[in-house]
Amino acid sequence: MANTQEKARERFSNFTPYEIKKGEEYMSREMLLHFRGLLMDWRQELMEEVDRTMHHMQEDAANYADPSDRATQEEEFSLELRTRDRERKLIKKIDKTIDRIDKDDYGFCDQCGVEIGIRRLEARPTATLCIDCKTLAEIRERQTGI
Repeated sequence: MANTQEKARERFSNFTPYEIKKGEEYMSREMLLHFRGLLMDWRQELMEEVDRTMHHMQEDAANYADPSDRATQEEEFSLELRTRDRERKLIKKIDKTIDRIDKDDYGFCDQCGVEIGIRRLEARPTATLCIDCKTLAEIRERQTGI
């Protein structure tokens, strides 16, 4: 349990683990609000990072005379753009997850329908598979190379 909470703390700057109340139903209104808040905060942090990258690239875009300096800057920008592209895809996934919360279709495995689990969702809020189905999917990927 501590490992998933550590992952969540790394991802979210102001993460507080959800305290399950005795007798509380899985994916209660409070739980859904907790995850919605996590996702919204995560999305906001990613959007702020996109803005910082844009400002950095606009301000630091220099036309260096030395080819090696120019190549270094282009490589730095290329790495930043790849990172932002991954984050852009993650923002889309976050938006889909928020939509699932709004439709009361969050927290259950897409393949087998069982509860994904609070701690797994705190470590990976966009998870759509329970740990067993995800493990099987990863084994299949390794075996088929797809």
